Amino acid sequence: MKKKRLIEGLQRIVGKGYVIHHPDDLLAYEYDGSVDRGTATAVVFPSSTVQVSQVVALAHREGIPVVPRGAGTGLSGGAIAAEGSIQIALTRMRSILEVDAANRLAVVEPGLVNLDLSTSVAPQGLYYAPDPSSQGACTIGGNVAENSGGPHCLRYGVTTNHVLALEVVLEDGSIVWIGDRYRGGPGYDLVGAFVGSEGMMGIVTKAVVRLLPRPESVSTLMAVFPEMDQASAAVSRVIGSGLLPTAMEMMDRLSIKAVETAMGYGYPQNAGAVLLIEVDGIEEEVSESAASVKALCRAEGASEMRAATEASARARLWAGRKGALGALGALAPNYYLVDGVVPRTQLLQVLRRVGEVSQGSGFPIANVFHAGDGNLHPCILFDERQAGHTPRVLAAGGEILKACVEVGGALTGEHGVGLEKKAYMPLLFTNADLEAMLRLRRAFAPSGLMNPGKVFPGGPSCGEGFRPASVVKADQGMWV
Repeated sequence: MKKKRLIEGLQRIVGKGYVIHHPDDLLAYEYDGSVDRGTATAVVFPSSTVQVSQVVALAHREGIPVVPRGAGTGLSGGAIAAEGSIQIALTRMRSILEVDAANRLAVVEPGLVNLDLSTSVAPQGLYYAPDPSSQGACTIGGNVAENSGGPHCLRYGVTTNHVLALEVVLEDGSIVWIGDRYRGGPGYDLVGAFVGSEGMMGIVTKAVVRLLPRPESVSTLMAVFPEMDQASAAVSRVIGSGLLPTAMEMMDRLSIKAVETAMGYGYPQNAGAVLLIEVDGIEEEVSESAASVKALCRAEGASEMRAATEASARARLWAGRKGALGALGALAPNYYLVDGVVPRTQLLQVLRRVGEVSQGSGFPIANVFHAGDGNLHPCILFDERQAGHTPRVLAAGGEILKACVEVGGALTGEHGVGLEKKAYMPLLFTNADLEAMLRLRRAFAPSGLMNPGKVFPGGPSCGEGFRPASVVKADQGMWV
């Protein structure tokens, strides 16, 4: 299909003002939060499920790949467009369609910003638990695609634990509902299969999500340690005691330096690491749990304990953690974030290996991560303008991922596979495993036109970018 006819067809569906196709305008949509880039033929901004369906149906008729996009905060290259594709940006679809406080659920559109949902239902004493660090910008649709987590997933789980049902536009443009509002219906758990499928099975146009009551009491603790080894040992000790905090987040010396340089929240810059630990529940439970956490941290060498129970004081402690990635810009022009998972008992071993990778590569690595569930986020600091830095950084990231897998961990905890990790999938999965996953994808998207080139090995990987010849049909049901 000629580009002029394609653009005209898209404009008839969504309106002339909601199709971007000039090369200069497309530059803003080449990126997500990863190091990758790729340019679509056009970016469209639908305002309804019907418009999404019509755009996808047009693309299907013409054999054009489709790439869904939320806020562009993803960190694995999942929203990077294949050249020649249509990118569907869902940010106009941001309404809260229904709040059922009695049944503790909400029906929302995919472009709704994560934090806006909790803010909206707060007067009813409710909130939405999944809280990625980018929750002030990231969208519910993107969270569903990547099965996003966040600091509080230690106790409350990741996105899949809070999604009840989805309205989905499939590859041919058909509209279907999967799941049910009350999670009591019979049949296969198609929602469980769809959450985390990274846009390769279809596009979410509505989500029914679970809401939780706000806890009676919350206490946020900061434990300051001279060394990161001590902080890592404290994580295992707290969890091993039988306590399950709401969150356990760790920041190392370099991360603290970045936060204090950029924002000045009063974190102790002479510390080797800090742990942010939050407990919630009824007041008596919180008081007892906080006292126990303090004692356990001091037993592992904590030199200082700070506590905050007032909302403003807790928000200040969390602001440093939530803003840590952005603060890294005070230390280097770029960072490459590795999203590996390890058993908690292996934190010490893998963090030491991260230090070795830093020394061997010559790149500083800042560690800021979800310590309670072993979800590491080593951030490799570099300058992409320096010749040869990007491939060396990607190689260092690969070494860290291999170290995670070697101790029984996984390639991703919440950011997805996307382009970033697909070359490493054979470390965890056999060819038979991958073929089984492909068969599931084909059941939803037989032609493989939905977000092609992601997750499965083949074609360009992280840092190589998409080029015109990068999306090719490998077999009857697979595009790479």
